[in-house]
Amino acid sequence: MTIANTAHQINEEIRDREVRLIGADGAQLGVMSAREAQARADEAGLDLVKISPTATPPVCKLMDYGKYRFEQAKREKEAKKNQHVVEIKEVRMSPGIDIGDFNTKLRSAQKFLAEGNRVKVTVRFRGREMAHTDIGRKLLLDFAEQCAELSVLDKEPKLEGRHMSIFLSAKTAKR
Repeated sequence: MTIANTAHQINEEIRDREVRLIGADGAQLGVMSAREAQARADEAGLDLVKISPTATPPVCKLMDYGKYRFEQAKREKEAKKNQHVVEIKEVRMSPGIDIGDFNTKLRSAQKFLAEGNRVKVTVRFRGREMAHTDIGRKLLLDFAEQCAELSVLDKEPKLEGRHMSIFLSAKTAKR
């Protein structure tokens, strides 16, 4: 598992003639040869790390590179732990759905929205139901209206083949 894989040049990998050196405490130590900067790093028992290769001259810093990588990995791991991945949950219905089943689907969609997920509500038309897509459109709009306090309608009802769908996003979700 590689978390921190930022490619910094360290110690002997630095081949530049001159470098601008920054001390471990952040103080400017001036412009010097790479050899001299390496000698100072060895003397202090630290690593010489090139932090800004595009600057002229390149900027190098004295630091404990192993500790720096460890801290970086820890920060990334913490950030990963705190992020919430928004999933798209799907609720499927047919145009002839009864009120009891409709309410059950509605409750499950509201639960998904309360968790901060997006919901795709789909109505599937079979056979002759294709002639009455207006019933499906009304059903989807009623569904969106029932979820209005928890969600925002992302996309108006759209017919794709034999399916008509809408997307609902949670209001509380951070965008």
